[in-house]
Amino acid sequence: MNHVDTQGVAPADALPASLATVGLGRRWLVAACVAWVAAFAWSYWPTLTTIVGVWGRNPDYSHGYLVLPIAAAFLWLRRDAFPASDLAPSLGGLALMAVAVALRMVAGVYFMAPLDGWTIPLWVAGAVWLAGGWPLLRWSWPAIVFLWFMLPIPYSAERAASVPLQAIATQLSTGALLMLGQPVVSEGNTIWLGDHQMFVEEACSGMRIFVGIFALAFAFVLFSRWQWWQKGLVLLAALPIALIGNMCRIVATGLLYQYASGETAKRFSHDLSGLLMIPLAALLFWLFLIYLERLFPEVEEVGPLNARGASGSR
Repeated sequence: MNHVDTQGVAPADALPASLATVGLGRRWLVAACVAWVAAFAWSYWPTLTTIVGVWGRNPDYSHGYLVLPIAAAFLWLRRDAFPASDLAPSLGGLALMAVAVALRMVAGVYFMAPLDGWTIPLWVAGAVWLAGGWPLLRWSWPAIVFLWFMLPIPYSAERAASVPLQAIATQLSTGALLMLGQPVVSEGNTIWLGDHQMFVEEACSGMRIFVGIFALAFAFVLFSRWQWWQKGLVLLAALPIALIGNMCRIVATGLLYQYASGETAKRFSHDLSGLLMIPLAALLFWLFLIYLERLFPEVEEVGPLNARGASGSR
């Protein structure tokens, strides 16, 4: 009779319980993701079509197309920290999803359309918490929080912030045009440039541009190894960079009025400038980060032993 050497081969029923638990957790996670995607698509489809429509109609919100790919990149960059062995369903996620559903009902009853869209990250967080527990939610929170940047600002909040920003944009643009030698004067939120009249409307206040620029700052802060105070400076820089970018848009429009034509200026202001603001903001952030690196260079700390060794080698 031939004997088969089974030394070193464990029977199936002798596998560690932790491995079986991991396999069961992964299967549960896959099944939950399929159900989550189906429920999300069915429930939020009208809201998503409205949001995507805003991205297409308003160039200031065109960065919304980049939010999902960037959020997916966040998850990919954090893949080494994926809590595969700690996945377990949690009823806390179900409670969070119930809060999102309740807010959607309030939005429907009182015709608060922006609130409906703003429940999307909350609902996603609840679904992730329900499927994989707190470790999975803690791992994926940067991508979930970043989803808020794809949502349009509520009109009431945008209007409240736009009034002071309109005045700032008008004064900054007027000053820049004066320094460029242009015959310009401002009256309220109206800029008179030669024979041309430009009105800095609420849409030109820079509030919408600020959302896209702050998203860039958030992405940098999330994955930067800088110290907390340096990250705070980057976040604080989002507002002045938005003001500078908006000023550049108004100044460029005024120069087109002067040296091209009114039709070209209007086409640039309404169709192209919104698409160009994010690349311009990225450039300004890059210059700002270079400035911070030069202003606060990293200094290597030398201990007493290293210092004696260095002095003895001379």
